[in-house]
Amino acid sequence: MTLLLLLVILLSLIIIIGMVNTKFFKMPADIALVAFSLVIGIILVAPGHFGWWHWDVEFITEVDIEHFLLEGVLCFMLFSGASKVHFSKFISNIKPIVLLALLTTLLSSTFYGALFYLFAMATGLPLDFWTCVLLGCIVSPTDPIAATSILNKLGLSKSVTSVIEGESLFNDGTGVVLFVFVKSMVGAGAQENFLVLLGKEVLGAFAVGLGVSFLTFELFKRSKDPMQQIFISLVNVASVYILCEHCGFSGILASVVCGMFYAFRCEKIKREREVYDHNHLYSEFWDIIDTILNSILFVLLGITAFSHAFSEYIWLLVPSAILISLCARLFGVTASSLIVGRKQLPSNYSLMEFVCLMTWSALRGGLSLALVLGCREFLANDVYLILLNVTYLTVFFTILVQGLTTGKVYRIIEKKKLKRNIEERRIHALLERPEKTVVEE
Repeated sequence: MTLLLLLVILLSLIIIIGMVNTKFFKMPADIALVAFSLVIGIILVAPGHFGWWHWDVEFITEVDIEHFLLEGVLCFMLFSGASKVHFSKFISNIKPIVLLALLTTLLSSTFYGALFYLFAMATGLPLDFWTCVLLGCIVSPTDPIAATSILNKLGLSKSVTSVIEGESLFNDGTGVVLFVFVKSMVGAGAQENFLVLLGKEVLGAFAVGLGVSFLTFELFKRSKDPMQQIFISLVNVASVYILCEHCGFSGILASVVCGMFYAFRCEKIKREREVYDHNHLYSEFWDIIDTILNSILFVLLGITAFSHAFSEYIWLLVPSAILISLCARLFGVTASSLIVGRKQLPSNYSLMEFVCLMTWSALRGGLSLALVLGCREFLANDVYLILLNVTYLTVFFTILVQGLTTGKVYRIIEKKKLKRNIEERRIHALLERPEKTVVEE
């Protein structure tokens, strides 16, 4: 099948799903794409499994999501998401974002691995401790692609969205470093000191991302042609990603750095750019690219889900994957939030309110799948199938269930916060009233 024909099929599915959803279901567009494409995937593949009839679904098995993401569109999707971050809100919440990105990912991955190892020993799954931790590194980091495309449309406040987006964008650097480190212990690669690996992946990505972005933005701001600025930004993020991957740095993190650098510098020259880009072609272009690539990715996730084999332990994995993921995320966010302190939490949330919201709004997506697909070369087939099935289950649960209900959870928490604030003000007023009476007398 040619790439053009595959593109026609995917775009046609996006159009049909969008029209059906708008007419009858009215779900968030990205969630609808995942849900309906998953149903389509079942319809195409399930009859063949039961021996009823067999559709010609060769195009499904030919799709390689790992290469589509890591060697194709991931850098552009990350750049687009990072360039939309509300920079002032991000700076005001920089401490909780950094601590959440680093601590939550580290703690959640480790705790997930420990819980899953206990589960494996209890049920007889053929997994050792480090393979379970590797699974934790795959499914624990929240996905910036899912977060920026879905959560922005749920009506969350800018402060909350900024923290969720910022954590999702930056914890992937930590998650990828942890993944590479643990992978070297599980696979045949040479072990490397964690701090050295962290410095190489993270500091190298920051250096390349900032250095190249600084140089290209000098061309960007000197150009008065919006189309040329678009080309400059495309060359910037693509060259940074290629260079980082070649040097062994985190191309994922570098793409985020590029996006945020451009967002910060574009804000500085906003009034100047409005003179010659009054139609906002630059921002509109990246919005369109983001929408197209996200839509294609979400459809691919759904229609390819059932093209993979199932582990013999699949019925054990369904409840355990969801419960362990939620418990690990809850533990990581709680521990990180206690270290951050309540005063640093956004929107005057209590610890419990913030932990509940950050736990439930943690969506996973294409990056987790890209990481697990990269494990195929060094894991035994039965072990690989377990990790693959758990990753797919986690991704679909977080997008379809948590993604659909995060808005409701947010509104419930906001109502409780409002009642708590009213009660605190009432108590404060009662405590101050006797003092005023004494002063008046």
